[in-house]
Amino acid sequence: MNSDKLNDFKSFLTAKSAVNEKYVPHYVRWVSSCYAFVGQQLSEVLTPEQKKDFFKNLAKTHENWQVNQAEAALRLYDYFISVFQVSAKDDFQENKKKWGVVKTNTQKALRLRHMSYSTEKTYLMWLRSFYGFATDKIPDDLTVADIQSFLSYLAVERKVSPSTQNQALNALVFIYRHVLDKKIGADELNAVRAIYKRRLPVVLTVREVHSIFDKLSGIHRLAAMLIYGCGLRILECLSLRIKDIDIEQGIVIIRAGKGDKDRRTVLPESLKDDLISHCAEVRSLYDKDRKNEIKGVYLPGALEKKYPNAGKEWGWFWLFPSKSLSVDPRTLIVHRHHMHPASLQKAFKTAVADAGITRPSSVHTLRHSFATHLLENGYDIRTIQELLGHRNLQTTMIYTHVATKNILGVRSPLDR
Repeated sequence: MNSDKLNDFKSFLTAKSAVNEKYVPHYVRWVSSCYAFVGQQLSEVLTPEQKKDFFKNLAKTHENWQVNQAEAALRLYDYFISVFQVSAKDDFQENKKKWGVVKTNTQKALRLRHMSYSTEKTYLMWLRSFYGFATDKIPDDLTVADIQSFLSYLAVERKVSPSTQNQALNALVFIYRHVLDKKIGADELNAVRAIYKRRLPVVLTVREVHSIFDKLSGIHRLAAMLIYGCGLRILECLSLRIKDIDIEQGIVIIRAGKGDKDRRTVLPESLKDDLISHCAEVRSLYDKDRKNEIKGVYLPGALEKKYPNAGKEWGWFWLFPSKSLSVDPRTLIVHRHHMHPASLQKAFKTAVADAGITRPSSVHTLRHSFATHLLENGYDIRTIQELLGHRNLQTTMIYTHVATKNILGVRSPLDR
């Protein structure tokens, strides 16, 4: 009887995605250990005193995180035996279907508003997490208090960063407003906020940057140099189209960057010849696709409907196209996408190691280095803000703390 109950609990945790699958056996073990300690049947609900005695005894031989995990396991088990009895299995399945409808409608709402695919995946991920948290609710019964509890849980128990908590908040507010049709006022959310901790970005020296470039080759080297030379984010670089590069005027246009904003930045003179040669190579791939009658590249928003053949034009072709064709997960159309970020990230990580650089550096470190080196060369902070596409000047000011030169012109009294 007890083994059957534990197997049902294990199935519940897996089906409900209440915890990470690899932790499910640990949660089942904590429940079994607790009930064996207090000498109760698994069908009984334990009193707070019984649980307190178990946790006190457990703390003598286990670490705090294990005690916390045991507490979480017993909370889930209390809910399991109080609601998901045999007679409630139909309700569980019906509730699961309703949440499935919310997922489908969320996906439709995101695509209706032309959200990026990465945003779609992120919002659906937070919906799954929220579903696992609000285990005793059907979608129609959700309130603002459920969002507050979830955000507090993220801050207090999972200790997520402020940016992660804000990402979860944005996802849930979108779902409440556009899928569940529930109004949320800004003053209604009084959740525990994650503690903001300012971290200085890692910045490479000019010598270190070029030593990394020396270890890269081909398309990876050109993409990395463009990211550093223009101050781009990795997806901004890989999403560039042929028409976004103006070699004659020496500018690069970033379309629909972070915050869905367009901006211009400088094109390094030293890369112009390399870009001309690269575009000639890309042209052969473009001509091959046209010869094989491959569908045009992905177009943002409603452009594909407005200009059906624009995706087949040379100007809209990717500057860094993928070598292989792929299926668009939204439209299921087979066409050529841009190079995957993981390809550049992997090559860059290898180059950093080969260059003997021990500081933790990623492709995004090149963007930090771009801003810092411009500051060190005396460029105005607001100019750098425009080049980086930062909404607030305060975001750009962080680079004044990592510049190696004394850009503020302060002279120590010891030097007088």
